[in-house]
Amino acid sequence: MAMDNGRKIAIVTGSALGLGYELTRQLIDRGWFVAGIDFDEARQVELTRMFPADSYQAFVGDVSDELFCKDAVARIAALGHIDLLINNAGQPSFKTPTAYEAADIDKCLKGLKGMILWSVETLRACGEADLKIANVMSTAATRGNANESVYCATKWGEKGYTQSLKAAYKGTSVKVVGVFPGGIDTAFYRDSHDYVSEEKQHTFMDPAQLAEVILFNLVNEANLTVSDILIERNYV
Repeated sequence: MAMDNGRKIAIVTGSALGLGYELTRQLIDRGWFVAGIDFDEARQVELTRMFPADSYQAFVGDVSDELFCKDAVARIAALGHIDLLINNAGQPSFKTPTAYEAADIDKCLKGLKGMILWSVETLRACGEADLKIANVMSTAATRGNANESVYCATKWGEKGYTQSLKAAYKGTSVKVVGVFPGGIDTAFYRDSHDYVSEEKQHTFMDPAQLAEVILFNLVNEANLTVSDILIERNYV
């Protein structure tokens, strides 16, 4: 399937649910073709049925799997030039400092590893030109939080990687944007109700509104780039 002339192509990792789904849906509403990356096969089947075939293509796999990444990017690049990569996928682990184990560290590191793999492979596919990379992190990348030590460590790593990409491609047609949202009302906290109660979670930002704000800054016709997007919820 070749893209229509002028139609833009985006890759969104973690596209199945939450913020990733809203970014995907709103990009499609804006006329983009989205290649959605997620390990949730059942949800990817739903999205394939939900969105027009010429607007969404699902890729099922682990973002930290290098072979999966290489194969998917090659297939997406065969459709046309990739204009936008949104590295949104990630998994949290919220525990007290002494409760962390190796499996928790590996879980959190998947997001950082995936961010690097998808950035590298997409840059190669684009010939390091005319590409915008948006790395969705967290306000946890800007501060330390008591019960998020490992999660914060990986987010700080993602911020370091993002800043390094900006320096490497300064003055080129590759634009790199860091996105730092606060708490979002999604299932992200479902395994951590002892830390983030359901009541507290529902005071967090609406993912649809958050996606709208992100895309307003990220995808526009202005001859400028918003390099960092820090978004906090309103406190009543």
